[in-house]
Amino acid sequence: MNKSETEYAQPIGLDIGTSRIVAARNGDRKYQYEAELNAFITLPHSKLAESLLQRENVFHEVQGRELVVAGNDAQKFAEVFHAETRRPMKGGVLNPQEPHSLAVVRRIITKLIGKAAVEGQRVFFSIPAATAEGDGGIAYHEASIRQILAELGYDATPIEEGLAVVFGELGACNYTGIGISCGSGLCNVCLAVLSVPVISFSVPKAGDYIDAKAAMVTGELATRLRVQKEQSFQLNGMNGDRVQNALNVYYREVIAGLVEALRGHISATQRLPKLDQAVPLVVSGGTAMPRGFLDEFGRALRASDFPVPLSEIRMSADAMNSTARGALMAALC
Repeated sequence: MNKSETEYAQPIGLDIGTSRIVAARNGDRKYQYEAELNAFITLPHSKLAESLLQRENVFHEVQGRELVVAGNDAQKFAEVFHAETRRPMKGGVLNPQEPHSLAVVRRIITKLIGKAAVEGQRVFFSIPAATAEGDGGIAYHEASIRQILAELGYDATPIEEGLAVVFGELGACNYTGIGISCGSGLCNVCLAVLSVPVISFSVPKAGDYIDAKAAMVTGELATRLRVQKEQSFQLNGMNGDRVQNALNVYYREVIAGLVEALRGHISATQRLPKLDQAVPLVVSGGTAMPRGFLDEFGRALRASDFPVPLSEIRMSADAMNSTARGALMAALC
């Protein structure tokens, strides 16, 4: 194989997120990422509509009497028709209320990474940690993703999302510290020591909760609030804008719940390793990206009598790709 073929056959990291699916590869001296929105919208099927979608190179497939437009193109169509996108995943796992869920996720994964360049090519894919209520279908979700990847010729290994953040962000600290991924379906947390996970859990209030609650009190579409939240929202208190006010209220609720869960889980751990020095905490994920999030999170954390000494509280320099990058680094080990 030539150089480009060799790089293509190297291991892959895959972030199977509720909002986005991100693939990470180790390219020429830098990481390379490809992402698709983990969403779809359906249109009534007609030969004319199908031919127009094909001509415009829209990512879609025909399923019975429907045209299923998926990935990034789904957002564009949702804005045109002033409709909500539909989500193949909910709460970090495949959405049981969506009959198209598995087929859409399969198509998005196939578009991003294709068939394995060599049989048994390694891929590490993210899965959520259990919440306080239990695994919530994680076992079925993991088996389904593993099967999709096996059909494409990959040797697939799951990695919990919080641990992937540790791998992606804390190499300089011997993979010791706390990694948090604030996503759409869940906030995933992992405390690791020398790459070994000590505590892993997830919190169900995350980005989708903020979007749904803010949409409920403002009458806006949750899809549009998600876009606004990621592009222009700033967590800086109440002002005259009702959408900004609603997002501020529910962001603070999510942050308070995350800090309380962190403090509670770590305090309740009976065999917590003895840490000789303070450890770093790094936050990633699309929900953590608005300006002001880290300041608000840090204030809440410092006010909570946190049971582990922290050397720093920082945001990932590439928050949207942190989980995929960590999964890739685990696959390369």
